[in-house]
Amino acid sequence: EEHVVDSGGSLVPPGGSLRLSCTVSGFTFDEYQIGWYRQAPGLEREGVGCIRPNDGTTYYRDSVRGRFSISSDNARKKVYLEMHDLKPGDTSLYGCAAIMRCTSYLAYEYIYWGQGTQVTVSS
Repeated sequence: EEHVVDSGGSLVPPGGSLRLSCTVSGFTFDEYQIGWYRQAPGLEREGVGCIRPNDGTTYYRDSVRGRFSISSDNARKKVYLEMHDLKPGDTSLYGCAAIMRCTSYLAYEYIYWGQGTQVTVSS
């Protein structure tokens, strides 16, 4: 069965750091790639960044580039989103998903996704 499970969300102060984890199963990285998305109340879901696990290529949206980093542990089928210098505007429900193609456009074609994990940046 295909599954995507995300975790690690928390309350963090501005300027802080947090690592989110994504564990996938039931498909190969040759078939799908991995994207991180977020959705804040009243706003549309948006792509945060994505990774091509087989070669490590990553893309990020402009507002997080340089602060967020995506990596993978292919043997364990895990993908991570490390967030640094968090800002209140980063507050959102975050999740990972199996996507058809990871490109700089971050226009994901979602295949499977997790339930999401809440990240709140506040003092």
